[in-house]
Amino acid sequence: MRRIGADVRRALLGVRHRLTAPSAASCPVEVADSLVALHSSDPATVYLATWARTRAPEPEPLHRSLYDDRSLLRLIAMRRTVFVTSRAVAPLVLTSCSSDVANGQRRLLVTMLDQNGVEEPETFVDKARAAALAALSARGEATAAELAGDDPLLGTKLALSTGKRYESRQNVASRVLLLLSAEGLVVRGRPRGTWTSQQYRWATMRTWIGGDLPELPVAEAERELARRWLAAYGPATPEDLQWWTGWTKTRTKRVLTALRPEEVEVCGAQGIALASTPEPPAEVTPWAALLPGLDPTSMGWRHREWFLGEYGERLFDANGNAGPTVWWNGRVVGAWTQAANGDVVYRLLEDVGSEAVAAIDAEADRLTRALGGARLAPRARNRSPIERQLLE
Repeated sequence: MRRIGADVRRALLGVRHRLTAPSAASCPVEVADSLVALHSSDPATVYLATWARTRAPEPEPLHRSLYDDRSLLRLIAMRRTVFVTSRAVAPLVLTSCSSDVANGQRRLLVTMLDQNGVEEPETFVDKARAAALAALSARGEATAAELAGDDPLLGTKLALSTGKRYESRQNVASRVLLLLSAEGLVVRGRPRGTWTSQQYRWATMRTWIGGDLPELPVAEAERELARRWLAAYGPATPEDLQWWTGWTKTRTKRVLTALRPEEVEVCGAQGIALASTPEPPAEVTPWAALLPGLDPTSMGWRHREWFLGEYGERLFDANGNAGPTVWWNGRVVGAWTQAANGDVVYRLLEDVGSEAVAAIDAEADRLTRALGGARLAPRARNRSPIERQLLE
């Protein structure tokens, strides 16, 4: 049995995740495919994660991929999280992960409708789905608020967290769009406002890409998604794959039985790897990176000690969401944030030497220039403890 230690994993990470200078990607689609999927719960994450892995940190190439040629799609997928994937990966995640999310979203919506006194909630959901698809097909693109004004069903108000201090109300349209997104029938389009905005227009998948995505057998989609994940994140443990996909332990075991990866020892634990996993280059170019909160690399595994060390509690929020991190040669060595004046500032958690500091300074300057006055605020996560300290 092969034994694979942390040093090898860190070297593979730098190359596979496009973080070394020689491995930098040529386009956003290449970045997305190298990482399988890009976290997009925070809209800025997609841009910052792409900039860290390409030679030209600017928003226009990603704008083109997302909204012009539409080679990248924004979907709700693994762990009920919004991701950006290529068209090649989209059918895999929709079939093997999003369908479970859709079932959960439908049950949740039925429960919410019932709690709000709506009669025959199952029938209501079916009618609301049809109304949303019809309105989107007629409009081409629309916001949830616009859809709520198009049909009384979609404009139905739902009371959320009744009796709590954070009680609120929401249109049915917003919940129906989440359901349709998980079903792969609608997609988030252009945002209203800048690239950091969460206020998306929506379109049917058929309108957005000019047709339907391929339909795949579930077992085939599961196996190919697991293979792609192992190619990007392996060697790893089965628990890592289970966590990333949101599958059950039984389902993960079934998929791995079909895939038949090589069994290896990884950092002292039972692990898995593709038999074709190459050895890392004899010499990996030293590299520094400033990765955003919720970056795919930071969030790629359940077990993160091999690159986080003992810093996890200082760099992640209480819900397990990664904050912005500073990397040096495959390890997290600090955190960064955007100061009040717009500059990117960072704090190291250990002595990394003058070469590393110079490289990290260069990355901070590069990111400050790339932001060009855009202001970042955490979405879908809380600030990490060290992030808060940097802002004091």
